Amino acid sequence: MSDMDEIQELQKILKEDSSNLQARRQLAILLLDNGFCEESLKQLLFLIGIFPEDASLYYNLGICYEKTQKLKLAEQAYLKAISISPEETDFYYNLGLVYIDENKLDEAIEAFQNVIKTDTKDENTYFNIGLCYTKKKDPINAIEYYTKAINLNDSDVFAHFYLGNHFKDLGQTDMALEEYQKVLSISPDYSWAYFNIGAINFEQGDLDNALKNLKRTIALNPKDVEAYKIIAQILIKQNDLQTAQHCIERAIKENQFEYDLYYVLAQIFKKQNDIGRYIKGLEIVLKNYKQTSYSPKAIKAELDKAKQNLK
Repeated sequence: MSDMDEIQELQKILKEDSSNLQARRQLAILLLDNGFCEESLKQLLFLIGIFPEDASLYYNLGICYEKTQKLKLAEQAYLKAISISPEETDFYYNLGLVYIDENKLDEAIEAFQNVIKTDTKDENTYFNIGLCYTKKKDPINAIEYYTKAINLNDSDVFAHFYLGNHFKDLGQTDMALEEYQKVLSISPDYSWAYFNIGAINFEQGDLDNALKNLKRTIALNPKDVEAYKIIAQILIKQNDLQTAQHCIERAIKENQFEYDLYYVLAQIFKKQNDIGRYIKGLEIVLKNYKQTSYSPKAIKAELDKAKQNLK
């Protein structure tokens, strides 16, 4: 019997006998598992009215609220479940996830620590503690917990990726590259790993490998604006202005409202001595300055100077 058939069967049972609490409990869980959160919520609240000390009901109520982004209510439901059954690690784990969404990072760490007090082999919990420290901009503790997660599960692609990011930020480039390569060995289509490797190659002056990895990035993710920008920088350095132009034009086609790209394209036109299109590009950027990272005052000054030189 499919879940939908079982839901219909349970609804039929309750229509005939609304006092069948076991059927109502089964229905609440099935509705929740199949994404019918509002319907599940009604059943759970009804059951809680009858069983106010049933921790599992509050736990599932928390899941309902979490799925519908009612985070404060989810937090309260998980806390109630914990107050009834403080030994249940799943309650703390879900509470920690809600705290992350609420940006209550210290509270999240405390909740996850309660999980690993009981289950020292839960790699997901170690990863989530690492994520909290990443969000707190505490790389040392983040590295410690991502490493613990990897020691338990070396196939944790996200732990390797975040670990690589922290090594990169700390200037430990070789270790960062090693982690990104591990990411690609697990998930060969992980475009951000190619981007980060390409960015490191570029910083190190290895332009050939930078181009190779950045082209792989946009093949996997055609909307990666930063990859296009670095590719264009490399092509400009190599005096291949035509290919740089085509690169940014492709980027604009994929990301037409990323107006920083229009500025990059304008600079390429300037290098090509195509002053008309250079000016037109600057005008587009100035018109949409609220959606760029450039100072409108600086863009206007550049535009005025270009028009003055054209006279």
